[in-house]
Formats: sequence, C-alpha cells, structure tokens
Amino acid sequence: MTEEEKIFAGQIFDPRKKELKDIKHRAHEACRRYNALDEYDPGRSPIIKELIGSIGETYYFQGPIQFNYGSHTFIGENFFANFNLTVMDDARIYIGDNVCFGPNVSLMATNHPLIAAERMGVNEDGSTTMAEFAEEIHIGNNVWIACNAVVIGGVHIGDNVVIGAGSVVTKDIPAGYLAYGNPCRAVRPITEADSVYREGLSL
Repeated sequence: MTEEEKIFAGQIFDPRKKELKDIKHRAHEACRRYNALDEYDPGRSPIIKELIGSIGETYYFQGPIQFNYGSHTFIGENFFANFNLTVMDDARIYIGDNVCFGPNVSLMATNHPLIAAERMGVNEDGSTTMAEFAEEIHIGNNVWIACNAVVIGGVHIGDNVVIGAGSVVTKDIPAGYLAYGNPCRAVRPITEADSVYREGLSL
C-alpha cells in the first residue's frame, strides 16, 4: 500500500516520504506561480485547473492561496475564495456548488497523534519521522464560510449553511443553519426573515 493509499484508507501515514513530498511539491509550486501573478493576468486562472483534483468552469481565488496536495480537493461550480485560503487537503476535501469563502479561511483535513512518542521519532540515519492521519471534509451547496473560520477534518457541512466569522468547526453542521462560535455550533435555522431584500436595498 502506498503512503497516499494509507491516507485514503484512514491509516497512519508518513508525510515525509518522497512519494507524498513530490505530490505536495507540485502543489506548492503551482501555488507559488499563482500567487506571483497579477490578478488580471490571463495565465493565472488556468493554474487552478492544473492544481485542483477537479473544479467547475466558474471560479475565482483572490489569492494568495496555499494547498498542501491540491489533487485531493474537488470543487463544484461557481466557487469564490477571498484572500489567504489555506487548504491542508491530506485527506480528500469535497466542496459543492455556489460556495464562497471569506478571507483567511482554513480547511484542515489532517491531524497528528496526541501522544508525542507516536507523533515524532528519529530514524537510524538521524532523520526525523512524523506520523499523521487524516479525515475528509465535506461542504455542501450554497455555503458561505466567513472570515477567519477553520474547518477541521471529519466535518460535514450541509447545504445552505452560513458559518460565522472566527468559527472553529469541529462537528457536523446540518443543512439550512446559521452556525458560529468556538467550537462552532448550529445556532438557528436561516429563514425568510433573514432576507435583506426590501425597499431601497436590492441586488
């Protein structure tokens, strides 16, 4: 079993193995090139298609961006991410249609053992080892994740959810809810009473 297959099987893996370092290097290099280009440069957007596992035809990443693997992330149609998106996609990350992220959103589909002796060690040649395990993140359709939010591995966020600024999402959020806090919790359903369409204020 390869190290990447271990990730997808939910097993402990070594992120320092060359097999994984090579995948991550390709992603890091693509991010570096993306971040170095002017936002109006026509060569910028195609780098995303090269980087991401799959993505719809309509998308915009303000940048800078940082993906750990890139190829482990799958995004639907009509996606928007504001400044400083960080995606630790060791496990696979699935994002639906019509999703938008505020500045400084982080998706953290990776983890380390709590016990220090299980987390890091030293090989016979003196090089260090590190153990990780990873759980998928699933984000539904029509989701808005506001600025400075962090989504932890293993979380499912339902359709039509809004995650408030600064939230740390450690548990599943049901569809149709406004959720916020640290830890994030589903506070109340989003209803027609939340509409901002009124006289003098419309799109």
